[in-house]
Amino acid sequence: MEYFVQQLINGLTLGSIYGLIAIGYTMVYGIIGMINFAHGDVFMVGSFIGLLLFLMIGLTAATPLVVIILALIGVLIVAMALTAVWGWTIERLAYRPLRGSFRLAPLITAIGMSIVLTNLVQIAQGARVKNLPPDIKDRLAGGFTVLRGADGFDAVVSYRQLVIVGVTVTLMAFFTWLITSTSLGRAQRACEQDRTMAALTGVDVDRTISITFVIGAALAAVAGVMFLVYYGAIDFYIGFVAGIKAFTAAVLGGIGSLPGAMLGGLLIGLIEVFWAGYVGSEYKDVAAFSILALVLIFRPEGLLGRPEIEKV
Repeated sequence: MEYFVQQLINGLTLGSIYGLIAIGYTMVYGIIGMINFAHGDVFMVGSFIGLLLFLMIGLTAATPLVVIILALIGVLIVAMALTAVWGWTIERLAYRPLRGSFRLAPLITAIGMSIVLTNLVQIAQGARVKNLPPDIKDRLAGGFTVLRGADGFDAVVSYRQLVIVGVTVTLMAFFTWLITSTSLGRAQRACEQDRTMAALTGVDVDRTISITFVIGAALAAVAGVMFLVYYGAIDFYIGFVAGIKAFTAAVLGGIGSLPGAMLGGLLIGLIEVFWAGYVGSEYKDVAAFSILALVLIFRPEGLLGRPEIEKV
């Protein structure tokens, strides 16, 4: 039982990271109907920005935990701002000029931008794995015992996992409110239904799409910093793997649905962790993508998505 509870905690933590990345996919697709395949690499850029900020702060093993938490909040805010600039730049230079072209052109551009970001970080930071300073990692490694086992194995929730889940829940609540209760959210929903009619009613479509890219990039930065804090090591290639899994989560939950993106992320995280824990880690990715294939066969709109109605 203790092992099951520990795997459940691990799966929810990993799923929260996937869910944050998946929200960026689903927001962009919901408005302009395009999959931003460079989004996973924006997540990777955010994690590297977070690592550089941690190195600049120079925390030590003697730093109080409260100070480390405050530093983490500061790193999150700065990483979100800097990565959001990347998101805006990508949309402005790579996607906006092709918005009215045939549907394959933005897809090719997205893949090209993904390659550019991957190689840019590889050249700037090197191909080797970069590690979070061990002092910070060790200070966040403590936690609370949830369930004690008779055989000496205890189910533990670490501080890192509490931070990741807490940040995810807070951001999910905030952006749900943003979409449902603000003028920006109304503009985004209007663009999702019909960009031409939204423009005729006074909505600045270009500005709304740019802000959507900015929000998605900021969420990817949060996921990147959380990934760094959780695993303590990153490289230039993490964006590809995490991006594909987050895209799988977005499709699984119902692409275009924010709750669906988070649900899909949690499910992918749980499937991956439980498969690795009980069957073997070699085929955990196969298990996740097999579930996706089954969903696409029997419920192609996803778990919480709505069937797409073709306008004629």
